Amino acid sequence: MRLVANSLHDEVAQRLRERIFSGDLRPGSFLDEPVLAEQLQISRTPLREALKVLTAEGLVRHEPRRGCFVNEVTEQDLDDIFPVLALLEGRCAFEAALNASDADLQALQVLHDKLERHARARRINDYYAANYAIHEAIITLADNRWLAQVIGDLRKMVRLARLRQLHAPGRLDESLGEHLAVFAALRARDAAGAEAAMRVHLTRQREALRELGRNRLAKVAP
Repeated sequence: MRLVANSLHDEVAQRLRERIFSGDLRPGSFLDEPVLAEQLQISRTPLREALKVLTAEGLVRHEPRRGCFVNEVTEQDLDDIFPVLALLEGRCAFEAALNASDADLQALQVLHDKLERHARARRINDYYAANYAIHEAIITLADNRWLAQVIGDLRKMVRLARLRQLHAPGRLDESLGEHLAVFAALRARDAAGAEAAMRVHLTRQREALRELGRNRLAKVAP
């Protein structure tokens, strides 16, 4: 499919983001410009502009004389990012509890019903999509564009690893319980409780990723 000329490099950047997040372009993989330009049916100029955008976001890294590669999120990156994300998304939950209308809570109920159905059916990809939509809804309800902007940048980085944590043993059910705790606080208009529950949720995501890393190392150890 040929991309339209309007804001072409933004469209290209979005297409590449989707391929990175889906795993089609894997962490550490080389981004072959001629191949990508042919696949997207565009010239190299908008492709290079798109790669600059993704580099600024941290999804891509540029190595002099070698080209661009899909970035790899390190354990140190996750250790640095998750505490900040927990603080910021916790604040969003606090604000959302104060701002949410009855209609907003009803919309969140629909999303949580989906979340529960996907958890019961063990549909991890669908669960992750509903989980992502819930976080986005809470950020929107907070109605703070500065929070939303910073969280958006950080979430692009951890999204490379976040889906993985749902594969940890027992994590799917734990995640669901954490989400329901946040939602219960939102329904009660308990701002402090919603903030605390969201911080717990993000902290446990990081713990699940760390445990997965340990298990992976244990399997490859001689």
